[in-house]
Amino acid sequence: MAWATASSLAATPLWPTPAGVAEALVAALRDGSLPRALGTSVLRLAVGYALALAGGVALGLALGRSVLVKDLAGPLVLGLSAVPSICWLPLSILWFGLSEAAIQVVVVLGALLPIAVATESAVRQVPPLWVRAARTMGASGLGLLYGVIVPAALPGIVAGAKLGFTFALRSLMAGELLFVSGGLGQLLETGRDLGDPALVLAVVVTIVALGRMLELALFRRLERLVARRWGTDRP
Repeated sequence: MAWATASSLAATPLWPTPAGVAEALVAALRDGSLPRALGTSVLRLAVGYALALAGGVALGLALGRSVLVKDLAGPLVLGLSAVPSICWLPLSILWFGLSEAAIQVVVVLGALLPIAVATESAVRQVPPLWVRAARTMGASGLGLLYGVIVPAALPGIVAGAKLGFTFALRSLMAGELLFVSGGLGQLLETGRDLGDPALVLAVVVTIVALGRMLELALFRRLERLVARRWGTDRP
């Protein structure tokens, strides 16, 4: 209601009404541009996020359990995590050209470092008493890591994975905006080139819906399972 009222008062094509955005969304669906862009972006997101999740959790576990890795790589990871992922795009283009790999570098780096930092924090918050008790009962090495430390740190790891997903989606959209590559980001750029704010907002609505749907599908059930396992679920 507020959006429709503001659009009517503005009386400018640069501020489309909800009906205008809905029309643009339907048109993009009918001509196939939106489904094609959506499929391209989802595939890229799935590949990049899977790589970032695997690498980020592994790096976080190493940082959390190894003093040597923490001393050598910890400051670098913290420093690089402050760099916006899109800053890696020029270098990735020099390495891989205008290719899928160039975008994937941006997506992976955008999500991997936050996941690693969150995983390290979760591992370091595992009560030392639990670790000592497990060692007393004979646990060591990978048995200690995967039998005690990872389960105990799982709530923090899941939270980091969820945060990394949002960073992956943001990084993907930024990468797709900057060169012709298909995907939702490129469709946003098309709307800008055509001077069509309704199309731009229609794509933004699609991105919001995509992020929300994937978040619910990927994390809602997992968070509930972890909360139930640790007795922190709400009645």
